[in-house]
Amino acid sequence: MAMEENDSGVEEEIALKINAMTEELEGAETECMFSGEHDTSNAIVAIHAGAGGTEAQDWVDMLLRMYLRWAEVRGFKTVILDHLAGDEAGTKGVTFIVKGRYAYGYLRSELGIHRLVRISPFDTSGRRHTSFASVMVMPELDDTVDIKIDEKDLRIDTYRASGAGGQHVNKTDSAIRITHLPTGVVVQCQNERSQHRNKDMAMKMLLSQLYELEKEKQAEQHEGLHGDKKGISWGSQIRSYVLQPYRMVKDHRTEFESGNVDAVLDGNLDPFIKAYLLWGR
Repeated sequence: MAMEENDSGVEEEIALKINAMTEELEGAETECMFSGEHDTSNAIVAIHAGAGGTEAQDWVDMLLRMYLRWAEVRGFKTVILDHLAGDEAGTKGVTFIVKGRYAYGYLRSELGIHRLVRISPFDTSGRRHTSFASVMVMPELDDTVDIKIDEKDLRIDTYRASGAGGQHVNKTDSAIRITHLPTGVVVQCQNERSQHRNKDMAMKMLLSQLYELEKEKQAEQHEGLHGDKKGISWGSQIRSYVLQPYRMVKDHRTEFESGNVDAVLDGNLDPFIKAYLLWGR
């Protein structure tokens, strides 16, 4: 009808509607691949710097920005739960929560070691550096999950929150650190002004980590794995982001790759996530 009436305005409207429908269909196709028990849950994400010093700590900042931008475009809400600044620049470690339906289902594809290759802005000689960061992704669990935590197995420390936060910061011991003595798992939260609320969130984080540990243990027993933990270094990465001498992002599990590095670092992760879900099936 638009062609017969030579109405370019209608053609443009149709094209926009087709694009919107295509995006909606692709989203529905992706969600059909979510089969995990907690795929619909919120996601708790922790990023830690590995080998590479200041360069690796800057890489943590870049990954944090990438995930926050991805979540913003998808309409998810994010809250930083804990942040440990680097000695000179960047971030040693950061934990945040992504709130939204299927947040964990999408982000579980990011679990593993991420490798960056680039000319370091911190090297006056302009040499190429390789840096590593680990990304841990856990579902935010509700009270229906049957994991028992004995209070006697916990060491709870309070400390003063650091970073931006107004007059409250550094004046009261509101931040909480919980150590699970049997496993050595340590979680901490300093986002809330209330010590009680920080403790509640830290306990949620601990529950999620213990759940993931139990899942790993069961998988190792089921598959007869040795359970050797790979270090945050060369040879253990799930994805490489190469900015020099060529530009490419490649996932080593799915073999999916993209030459548009800037778009990926700006949060365009959906092609990698979909490739991972297809590969997993």
